[in-house]
Amino acid sequence: MGAARLSFMAMPDVGFYKLCGSGTGQGFTPRPNRQVWAILATWPDPETARRNLTTAPIFRRWQSKSSESWTILLSPTSSRGQWSGQNPFTPGPATPAPPESGPIVALTRATMRLSTFARFWARVPDISAVIGQDPNVIFKIGIGEVPLLHQVTFSIWPDAASMAHFARGDGPHGRVIKSVRAENWFAEELYARFSIVDDWGTWGGQRPLAGSLNA
Repeated sequence: MGAARLSFMAMPDVGFYKLCGSGTGQGFTPRPNRQVWAILATWPDPETARRNLTTAPIFRRWQSKSSESWTILLSPTSSRGQWSGQNPFTPGPATPAPPESGPIVALTRATMRLSTFARFWARVPDISAVIGQDPNVIFKIGIGEVPLLHQVTFSIWPDAASMAHFARGDGPHGRVIKSVRAENWFAEELYARFSIVDDWGTWGGQRPLAGSLNA
């Protein structure tokens, strides 16, 4: 995965990209899962994305080594903050308002401050348990560029209300968000929302979006 950066540097169509590992279980743990990897990339349009995802040598090589893969194309509807000093998901001027009905994709990314590192990871098991039991979440995974320090959460929700209830309600996640703001836990953070354009492949032998409005 690390050597793949060379292939992306030579790829003319790709914009912002990150190569990420994942945690064990649902990904929200400090223990790495060496079998699940994530590739996040931005493209100028869906057609360019599809062409590169199916024909670029690096993606074909990964496919040949994978027992399973799932690809999801997204369009940003809102984004604030920074990732590596930039905001790669700024919606275009013609982007419609974020939908209230779903499915809605939420992505959060944060760089931990070393001074708050222990406090953050002490809270993660409670958050992981709650999101794992939430009947509304369609899909969730924790990934990251650097284990423990750079964390990304990726989740899909049926609508804006269920997503907001989990994020800001009076539960473990809501209480952590209050601590993040009060104690300035993160050196850098980004929060983005997306609508779903298309998806293909499987995860755990199933299509995660089967039965959803955009499936």
